[in-house]
Amino acid sequence: MYKTCTKTLVFPLLALFLSCQAFFAGAVTISRVEPSSWWVGMKNKTLQVMVYGPNIAKSVPTCKYPGVTLKEVARTDNPNYLFIYVEIAANTKPGTVAIRFTQGNQSQTYNYQLKARTDKSGALGFNTSDVLYLITPDRFANGNPANDNWDGVNVDRSNPDARHGGDLSGVSKNLDFIKDLGFTTVWFNPVQENKMPRGSYHGYAITDFYKIDPRFGSNEEFRDLTKTMHAKGLKVVMDMIFNHCGLAHPWMTDKPAKDWINNPDIYVQTNHAKLTAMDPYAAKKERDILLDGWFVPDMPDLNQRNRHLATYLIQNSIWWIEYARIDGIRQDTHPYPDYAFMARWCKEVMVEYPNFNIVGEVWYGKPGEVAWWQHGSALNKNNSYLKTVMDFPLTFTAEKAFEKTGNERGSEASGMYQLYEVIAQDFLYENPNNILTFLDNHDTGRFNRKDDDNLDRFKQAFAFLLTTRGIPQIYYGTEILMVGAKSEGDGQIRKDYPGGWEGDKSNAFTPDGRTEKQNEAFNYLRRLLQWRKTNEAVTTGKLIHYAPHESNVYVYARVKGNKTVLVMLNASGRDQALDMDRFTDVTANFTGGRDVITGKQITPDQGKVTVPARGQYILELN
Repeated sequence: MYKTCTKTLVFPLLALFLSCQAFFAGAVTISRVEPSSWWVGMKNKTLQVMVYGPNIAKSVPTCKYPGVTLKEVARTDNPNYLFIYVEIAANTKPGTVAIRFTQGNQSQTYNYQLKARTDKSGALGFNTSDVLYLITPDRFANGNPANDNWDGVNVDRSNPDARHGGDLSGVSKNLDFIKDLGFTTVWFNPVQENKMPRGSYHGYAITDFYKIDPRFGSNEEFRDLTKTMHAKGLKVVMDMIFNHCGLAHPWMTDKPAKDWINNPDIYVQTNHAKLTAMDPYAAKKERDILLDGWFVPDMPDLNQRNRHLATYLIQNSIWWIEYARIDGIRQDTHPYPDYAFMARWCKEVMVEYPNFNIVGEVWYGKPGEVAWWQHGSALNKNNSYLKTVMDFPLTFTAEKAFEKTGNERGSEASGMYQLYEVIAQDFLYENPNNILTFLDNHDTGRFNRKDDDNLDRFKQAFAFLLTTRGIPQIYYGTEILMVGAKSEGDGQIRKDYPGGWEGDKSNAFTPDGRTEKQNEAFNYLRRLLQWRKTNEAVTTGKLIHYAPHESNVYVYARVKGNKTVLVMLNASGRDQALDMDRFTDVTANFTGGRDVITGKQITPDQGKVTVPARGQYILELN
């Protein structure tokens, strides 16, 4: 019976399949078009459209639309991809461009939308007047539990490496909290789709560059969020990754070209030897492994030397700027992709949006190594066009600089001197103002520690961060003393914000939900952040500092016009009476100053000001 039934069913089905295959053999099928839409009036008149479908490369595309010219039709070794390059004249009107794909006697028309650039908000960039609040969206707040689970990957808050359910809605519901704290800008860890088997909560294994991960929300929700943030006076920075994609990206099952991915046939781990990017003596093999090796087996390394992929990635970032009107981009692993491509990307974005800002993750331990990557650097004969770099040397120094060193008299080994020494090397930078400063982020151990018995270290560090040069960034949860060591795993430095989930035992978004110590830290940071907004000397003024070679007290001033802020950081374990005669070139005719934290008036006593042990003054001179 079983065999008879099998024969009875199989032959008619096979005949039907073959007849259908013959019928559709000449059909033109389009499965995907990227970008799905574009805008008229862009400075770069050339648009690449990537078309995907079975044997689409065998078709011939044509279009007739006033102002739109078909420049090139490019095919690769994969017949399922077609790259169309069109030129859009400056006077082109928005509308629907009918692109006709003809293959033999079959054809298909795709209606491509050219939109008007009606939204002029955003794209403002960020600068020294801003303070960035870095959020890992999966761990901040869950505003919509309905989108928690997707495609078999479920929320599990007991697992520090699983999805926890935070989303864009959770951020939206806490915007007033962020603004009231004093932040001007929110930097989101990646929010694009990460459809990976294990969840990829961090966002760095992208599987769709043009789509917000549905567990965070939709493209429309992200665009609405940026509009709301702009209306509240907040800016938006979007994390992007050009070095790699996620292993589950559709490209990995059907590559657009053989050279789309570096080392596609055998796994080669990157050596992380970032110095080879600038080392004049580096062996080619060493540099190739840095650039072409994979970060991890789940993140294939993209080959930006493929001209179609390079244009695809550049257009993708421009698409997000224009679509959501974001204000800035933080580029992950900046030294790892092809250098010429990254320079081209930075340049093209900045030409299109002159006020925009890009900060690159250039993870190096010395100022000269970081400075090499900055736009216009005298150290680098090939301009990177990267406007802002990340001050990892300052981060690593600050981690220890505010410790109880026991060094009462100070020396070149003291924490304050080492901090001073990093700042003193700003002569290496083309523009010391375009440096992102931070004490920690989503990849480092948290600055706050479990064994901090008081807030001395916290207060000194943030007094410094928010008054020195550069653009400060603060990691979410720092204001409530969240802790986590890198050695404990990344999930421990990206914990859930208490109160962000319904049913949480405490709600740190409210004063009643915070401990006394947390409220002390929160209020201290809030006072500093809100004050910083009002003081031009700190945000745009000149920095003048003094070597802390005698007392382990670091003294510096921020000066603009007739406004001067004097900062005094005493890292020693005893009160220090400082002779103010040393600082007359910044104190000039000022007779005293108001401490911005306590409101107390500080006046020299017999020419001296005493700074408390492990204490600080931030004085607005008067």
